[in-house]
Amino acid sequence: MKRWYLYLIAAPLGLVVLGYFIVRGNAPINFADILSRDNHATNTQRDVGKMPETNAVPKEVLKLRYEQQLRPLTEQEEGTKIQDLPNGIYGFSMCSVVALRAKRGSTFSLEVHKHEGIVFYVGYASDEHIEKYLTRQKDFHILTSPHSRKGASSLFEIPVEFVSKCEERPDGDGYLFDLLVTTIPELQT
Repeated sequence: MKRWYLYLIAAPLGLVVLGYFIVRGNAPINFADILSRDNHATNTQRDVGKMPETNAVPKEVLKLRYEQQLRPLTEQEEGTKIQDLPNGIYGFSMCSVVALRAKRGSTFSLEVHKHEGIVFYVGYASDEHIEKYLTRQKDFHILTSPHSRKGASSLFEIPVEFVSKCEERPDGDGYLFDLLVTTIPELQT
């Protein structure tokens, strides 16, 4: 008689556990995520300076990486001085390009390419600012963003050595990078 009560408790409990695993394996909903979500407000002050939550890399950036035959910086290379890194890599950095990070993460940082022995800032700017660079003007600013935005939708790259000063400036929901170019060295012939 004592075993009968044990079966009455164990059988429904076993069915509940079995049902949980069946639903967990077949359901498109991740119950663990639902239970662990925080109910914080979004777009709060702590989110200023963070990238929008999109992991999609723009096609023009992928094309540029492909054309330059770049590979991502590995986690083992992360923190290595830029001059000690091999050619053919890309990573992410704020203005001081001493070392690169392998992932942009949630901060506004510029993509940095190293190829042919030259380190480049890669970002988006207005056609007007890019024209100043292409016409080799002196003493001008290029306001650069890590992602395309209104008024700055053209992708460009500029050698870091051409930039005399880089400043991070808060702008709405992120940062702009103010690149000061004083002179552009003459091309070797």
